[in-house]
Amino acid sequence: MTKGNINVSVENIFPLIKKFLYSDHEIFLRELISNATDATLKLKHLANIGDAKVEYGNPQIEVKIDKDNKKLHIIDQGLGMTAEEVEKYINQVAFSGAEEFLDKYKDSAKDSGIIGHFGLGFYSAFMVAEKVEIITKSYTDEPAAHWTCDGSPEFTLEPSEKTERGSEIILHIAEDSTEFLEESRIRELLNKYNKFMPIPIKFGTKEVNDPEHEPKTTKDKDGKETTEPHRQITVDNIINNPNPAWTKQPSDLKDEDYSGFYRELYPMQFEEPLFNIHLNVDYPFNLTGILYFPKMTNDLNIQKDKIQLYQNQVFVTDNVEGIVPEFLTMLRGVIDSPDIPLNVSRSYLQADGAVKKISSYITRKVADKLKSLFNNNREDFEAKWNDIKIVIEYGMLSEEKFFEKADAFALYPTVDGKYYTYEELYNKIKAKQTDKDDKLVILYTSDKDAQHSYIEAAKAKDYEVLLLDSPIVSHLIQKLESTKEKISFARVDGDHIDNLIKKDDTTISKLDEDQKKNLDELLKEVIPSEKFMVQLEAMDSNASPFIITQPEFMRRMKEMQQTGGGGMFGMGNMPEMYNLIVNTNSELVGEILNTKTKKKQERLINQSLDLARLSQGLLKGEELTNFIKRSYDMIK
Repeated sequence: MTKGNINVSVENIFPLIKKFLYSDHEIFLRELISNATDATLKLKHLANIGDAKVEYGNPQIEVKIDKDNKKLHIIDQGLGMTAEEVEKYINQVAFSGAEEFLDKYKDSAKDSGIIGHFGLGFYSAFMVAEKVEIITKSYTDEPAAHWTCDGSPEFTLEPSEKTERGSEIILHIAEDSTEFLEESRIRELLNKYNKFMPIPIKFGTKEVNDPEHEPKTTKDKDGKETTEPHRQITVDNIINNPNPAWTKQPSDLKDEDYSGFYRELYPMQFEEPLFNIHLNVDYPFNLTGILYFPKMTNDLNIQKDKIQLYQNQVFVTDNVEGIVPEFLTMLRGVIDSPDIPLNVSRSYLQADGAVKKISSYITRKVADKLKSLFNNNREDFEAKWNDIKIVIEYGMLSEEKFFEKADAFALYPTVDGKYYTYEELYNKIKAKQTDKDDKLVILYTSDKDAQHSYIEAAKAKDYEVLLLDSPIVSHLIQKLESTKEKISFARVDGDHIDNLIKKDDTTISKLDEDQKKNLDELLKEVIPSEKFMVQLEAMDSNASPFIITQPEFMRRMKEMQQTGGGGMFGMGNMPEMYNLIVNTNSELVGEILNTKTKKKQERLINQSLDLARLSQGLLKGEELTNFIKRSYDMIK
């Protein structure tokens, strides 16, 4: 038997491990199972290239709880260690035994899936255990070894009777960590971190129907049939799926495989995803994965953190910020890359060169997939537009490369349910919606019902009106106006339609200058100046007498501030201001001007103003009650 001190560069590594190595103590199980997986994959590789004269077989990793004796066992059938290797890899705290292995077999081991972080991970066991044992037998003919350490730098190493290849780690669970002796807690951790590990993981047994036994059906004398029950057999309970969908080639998967894997990832999610994107790249970095577009709403506070990040099928985190572009954090699915380090801070990750490349690759891949979905089945893409537009619009705003590619698939729907790409829209409206200054004016509404009368006025002139109703639309049109040449967006209720798209021909007013001055004074006496800016306009005599609009710039800045951005303009605290456009050619306006009594003039002005406010949804509470009462009085 050998005794000695573990060769570490600090006096005592164990308190440090307990305190600083990982903030989350539950990680120990992930680390130990990763090591067991490593040992098994190494053996597989050596067997494949003929370096190990052993049968690889169908090895598995077993996790066992011994609650009475307060022990947790992790058992593998991997390549095991000799006493000399235990001395080297465990006692000298080699930071990565896998690194040396990969270096030795660098050409042939490149794609073997070896995780490559054996070493300190083993010591995470001391976060939850007061004593740790390793009983291990190498795949070579060397005797088995038994190593014990009680959390001080002292260890013992002696021969063992173990006859089967592989390693067994025994954790004597500490008093403050007895939660890890509960079956439900261990199952929860295995599901969280090891659900897709590449080696089968056994945790207990379960009863299943015997596939060899076909239950017999018999008839009694009355002809009544009775079927005997299924015969039950006990089998190993394998808790993981070693071959998840993302590890396979897209050509080997059908639609039902993708939707089945989605349910495996999110068992509580009942809605099917709209479509998926299979990621598969091996240069200039390794990355595989499947991303799903779930049904979206206009809610920007949608739950993120649904994409799971893996390193060689080991779960790392579901906070993928900085790895996945922010606009795609609303998606779901899995990303797996051996190039992403396992145990580092987020700031390190975000500054990492490989991670930045991964982020821009994912952006490009998503854009390419959206373009092909649009090209292959435009009708289906249009039908899904409302469920995915928030992600695409957010991407256009936040990622320049995505914005450039989005011209090929971003859609601009009209109030009549037609969908145009930007180029199609431009060609469709260019002839009619270019104003006298040769600027193309794109009309839009954010609410078809609330802005109905304005939409109708635009349609009467054969103009197209887009329906843009997502919460970030103000930001998006600002971006489009600054990148596309000679265009501007105008919401249909921003002004009278003739002012929104100014043509050369101007309508002549029926009122002379004196009449206009009198009318202006009369209106300003009755209409509250803190809410409405009165503008006299000569318009078609059939147009509404009073039209309420809100200046595009003011309204847009307020909206942008509400969804983040635009704050520097200080619009958020400004009172709501509206323009009141009064049609000087309207018969009713002429009547207001020519009415002899002040009282009747005021009543006509208030009634007309309230009708205009009603059409904009601005008449509420007491004012609405008074309007209704006044209207009944007028009918009487």
